[in-house]
Amino acid sequence: MEEDTGKSIPFKYPASDFLLTVGGMLLFLLDVALDVWAVVTFYHEEAYVFMGLLVFLLLGSSALVQVFSWLWYHYDKDSTETKTESLVKNLHLLKILHVFQMGVYLRYAGLVRISICGFCCRKRYMEGIAVYLTHDLSLLRLIETFSESAPQLVLMITIIIQRGMVEPITILKALGSVSAIAVSVTMYHRSLRSFLPDKAKQGWSSSVVYFMWNLLLIGPRVAAVALFASVFPCFIAAHFLSSWMVLFFVAWQLKTDFMDSGGGEWLYRATVGLIWYFSWFSIVEGHTRQRSTIYHTWIGVDIGMLCGFWVWQMMKNPPYFELPLDPYVIFVIMILLYIAGLCLKVIYYKFCHPKITKLGEVDLRLELVGVSQNGKDEVDFRFMGQTERPEPPVRFNKRMRNLADNFYS
Repeated sequence: MEEDTGKSIPFKYPASDFLLTVGGMLLFLLDVALDVWAVVTFYHEEAYVFMGLLVFLLLGSSALVQVFSWLWYHYDKDSTETKTESLVKNLHLLKILHVFQMGVYLRYAGLVRISICGFCCRKRYMEGIAVYLTHDLSLLRLIETFSESAPQLVLMITIIIQRGMVEPITILKALGSVSAIAVSVTMYHRSLRSFLPDKAKQGWSSSVVYFMWNLLLIGPRVAAVALFASVFPCFIAAHFLSSWMVLFFVAWQLKTDFMDSGGGEWLYRATVGLIWYFSWFSIVEGHTRQRSTIYHTWIGVDIGMLCGFWVWQMMKNPPYFELPLDPYVIFVIMILLYIAGLCLKVIYYKFCHPKITKLGEVDLRLELVGVSQNGKDEVDFRFMGQTERPEPPVRFNKRMRNLADNFYS
């Protein structure tokens, strides 16, 4: 267990993180292309119901991500993020770009530009800028993961089961997809670690453990929802809506304070309910052991019920194709995998999670990250001239800072 040393927080943006960002942008574009290909495939197969569901998921998720992106730009309107975004602001096209679902691409463009400038000019303060921009992208990717990737995987597994295409290759594809979801959650976790004073002591081993327990918890959840949807397609919407309303109510009762506007805060709470449908997400400070225990108990019982209804239906009306395993065996495997995930989560919090009651304040002079002396956040991204002058301060991302406080407190 690591103790908080009280050291300042070093915001560094190494070349490896830049390569991961570029890779993430390329994967984002590839994902868009694959989504279009899937829609076209359903159209040619005349599977209009599945096509409609997929289009609904894609458009709904994209709209949600763009709304968050726009709200964060609006909250930060008094500061200039990058020269790329400043140009758009001067032309009053930022809102239009988000309407046409281009806000995330703008963020990627700004991050790539400032990263290249930082590497060329060798200015440390630009590393803080790049980290700041990466944090918002990390949050947007997390929202996209649970509003698009996870529901889309449920839909695809449901189609595979209903069509009797349960083969080793399709199972491997599903495992690859749920692994990609766990990777997205793990990358979000690594973004949170940038606020740790002693994060250098946390190697990749902690991220591996974090990835594994998320994989083992999210995988059975997605599979259970898909199994239930394959035999009771008319009831899965009722299950989701009833669960989401309960989770949304809990998020409201916890009195979250993440966004800078009332409407934005309600949207955030609704999004938290969506994320909680698939995975745990810390949203308030304080010890979360009791809340997490209640959540995982409820989700575990729900997984058991969903799989139980599926087994009952399989025994009552056997499928026209042969399942690779007996339904009862699949039921037991789902429960055991979820329990294994809980055990790994306990191991993570016992041996890998830093013991920090409150993240320390950032040393502005040493880390080049902070606020102006009048108390307001400022960002200056003008290139340094030939003459020597102090490097401009770069604010830390208060949204990710709040989430880091929630996660590590």
